[in-house]
Amino acid sequence: MNVTEAVTTRRSVRQFLDKPVDLETIRRVMDKARWAASGCNYQPWEATILTGKPLAELQEKMKTTPPQQAEYDWTAPGQEEAYTKRLHGVSAGMFGAMGIARDDGQGRMAAMARNTTSFDAPVVMFTYFPRFMKEAQWSDTGMWLATVGLLLREEGLDSCYQEYMALYANVIREHIGIDHDRYMLFCGMAIGYRDPDAPVNNFEREREPLDDTVKFLGFD
Repeated sequence: MNVTEAVTTRRSVRQFLDKPVDLETIRRVMDKARWAASGCNYQPWEATILTGKPLAELQEKMKTTPPQQAEYDWTAPGQEEAYTKRLHGVSAGMFGAMGIARDDGQGRMAAMARNTTSFDAPVVMFTYFPRFMKEAQWSDTGMWLATVGLLLREEGLDSCYQEYMALYANVIREHIGIDHDRYMLFCGMAIGYRDPDAPVNNFEREREPLDDTVKFLGFD
């Protein structure tokens, strides 16, 4: 698989097959991802990857624990209509694919709650970094996560980035044994093989036209 194919076939998968992912494959992906770019070579990211019993035990804890206030805000783009429109567009496609009506608040909440079990993915990665890291290092962590996602596609695997896990930061930190005061839990990442027949994995996604987001100056 070339890079273009990996980029264009990657999507947020929300239904995984009951098929395990072997450690050798995960280690191969993570070893390659070490070469992701980072400012000043800080490499600020850290992660814990769970499967099997440790993952199941954590998921049981999350299902019985009320969500906390997230430690960072991912809703700021909602201040402008253009960004809200993009959110509403993907939400309509996703919930529509699942047959959940716009006014079905309970159905939408139940669908979102499936984040706690990472949509039945057999592997979940939790990414975190020291709290003193600033915006530049958050960006570096994002580049690393993107690299992981593309390398997973190269292996025929799929993923879903889960900022939703920030709502369970305390439970997750305690379970994986990292210090609450030192580390900011950034996100989870569901990893596995997509269910190709699940409608939620097949609805059409939209992207903004290139010329609406990128300018080209000085070219003949």
